[in-house]
Amino acid sequence: MSAAEAKDPKGLQITIMGRNFRVACKEDEQAGLLEAVDYLNRRMEEIRDQGRIVGLERIAIMAALNITHEFLGAKVGGNFDMASFKRRMASMETVIDQAMSEQTKLF
Repeated sequence: MSAAEAKDPKGLQITIMGRNFRVACKEDEQAGLLEAVDYLNRRMEEIRDQGRIVGLERIAIMAALNITHEFLGAKVGGNFDMASFKRRMASMETVIDQAMSEQTKLF
């Protein structure tokens, strides 16, 4: 099973950094959200594995900063689908917000 898990009529069950979350998602947007979850999970694991940053919250913030930097550095034009990218970013933001709201004090 990947970081993104099972589809469910009540929402989508996903796993990020070993933690399970259920997120609301329209069926036609689930594939994009699952792709975003996999990408976020990989980036967070890369940061964790470097060993310089400790704590899930800090890892999530660094991953968000890195992904945002990539986004802002991307050139808009050609075949770039800005609407699709915005939807994926919104989905990722939802996942991060939900993950952060469910966390107890980490420090």
